[in-house]
Amino acid sequence: MLPAGTLARTPQAVLPAGDGLVLRPWRVEDALAVHAAFLDPLMHQWHIWRGDSVEEAVGRIEQWLKEWAAERTAQWAVADADTDRLLGRMALREIMLNEGTAEVAYRTTAAARGQGAAARATAALTRWAFDEIGLHRLELTHATANQAFCRVATKSGFTLEGTERSALLHPDGRHDRHLHARVHGD
Repeated sequence: MLPAGTLARTPQAVLPAGDGLVLRPWRVEDALAVHAAFLDPLMHQWHIWRGDSVEEAVGRIEQWLKEWAAERTAQWAVADADTDRLLGRMALREIMLNEGTAEVAYRTTAAARGQGAAARATAALTRWAFDEIGLHRLELTHATANQAFCRVATKSGFTLEGTERSALLHPDGRHDRHLHARVHGD
């Protein structure tokens, strides 16, 4: 559906998300803030990656930067547009240009939770993916026990399509997973 090079032929976009938020490409200088975000125990409840050191965060950011050219994953830092303070991460994962699909993923720092940052960032990324890139379908998955994630998905216009039983392995064991999706034109 979309040709190879759709992403890689241009620099990664900066996406305004409204109300003082921006999605911007990661920088190695963000490693300290990424590591600090992962000191929050709630982060470990829903994410496999540990972020145990600044060096590990540097490696992860360097990997994220390379993924743009490979067109399989695209990662953005969610930041305060005025101060550049890190508030979260947005990603398109499992990008399949030939099918016009991708999976949306996000997380927020403790300081950004409950302020609508995830929903605004998800809406901005969704608009860009559909209107600028031309993707057809975006999926969003989460552990059913993660009610906050479910609220963001719903608020962002992603329809709940079903529950996948025992589909996720988290530190506390197996979880069922909700599958939400949006199709261009929804």
